[in-house]
This record gives sequence, structure tokens and C-alpha cells, in this order.
Amino acid sequence: MADEIIVERTLNASRQAVYDAIVTADSFRVWFGTDAVAVPREEMTWDARVGGQWTAVMHLPDGEKKHWAGEFAELVEPTRVVLLITDEPESPDRLAVSFDLDELSDAETRLVLHQPTPGWPAEAQEGLRAGYNAFIDSMQRLLAVEIS
Repeated sequence: MADEIIVERTLNASRQAVYDAIVTADSFRVWFGTDAVAVPREEMTWDARVGGQWTAVMHLPDGEKKHWAGEFAELVEPTRVVLLITDEPESPDRLAVSFDLDELSDAETRLVLHQPTPGWPAEAQEGLRAGYNAFIDSMQRLLAVEIS
């Protein structure tokens, strides 16, 4: 079993637009929330610089809340973002999620996402992969609106 997941997708947007969607709070909250989950801007903190901290609260469909925290570990505009992330903000443990962006054309970008999953069972990895694909679907819809 692999100790990481990799999600590779092609988005119909420029590399800069995809990068901006990842590092801009108002865009992040839309795609991170997906269509089913609200991430209110007023419940976020956001300091998009290397070493900067971020927090967000997901309001789930069942009324529960999931608290997230992290740090911007690496920002290489417009090609790479590495976020440290956890859904247990009180824990010092964070997983690094990397977003690598390859420009295929002026209006098409390959996004390759990596996240370590040390010791995770296959079904947990598949759930995580499905979650990231839902995030990326939401990001594509957001980018389509911003471009039009």
C-alpha cells in the first residue's frame, strides 16, 4: 500500500488563476467547502505567506462543524503551493499537501496534488482521494465563473 495519495487533474484555467484560487481566502473557502459544505469567511483566518497560519470551519450538512488549521509551508507563484493541514487544530501534527501546477496552455493547467498517508488503510485513502476530487470539481466550477 502506498503511503501517499496523488490526484492529477486538468483544469480549464490559467496556471495563475489556479494558483490564486488556492492561496486566496475567498476562493479557497468556496472550493474547500464544495457544494455541500459551507466555509464562512468570517470563521477563517488567513495569512498567505510562507510561515503564515490559516484556520477554517466547515459547516457540514448534518449541522456538525469541522475545524481545520494549517500553515503555508511553501509558495512558489504560480507553480507550487504546500499547505500543512490538520482537522485536529489542537494537535501539533500536520500533513503536507502539495499542489504542483503545470501550464499546458494559456487556458489549461495540470494540477498534481500529493498528500502523505502513512499507515492509512486503503479505504481511508480512497475516501481522501474522493474528497480531494470533490474539492477540485468545486475549484473548476469556481474558475469557470471567474473566467466567464
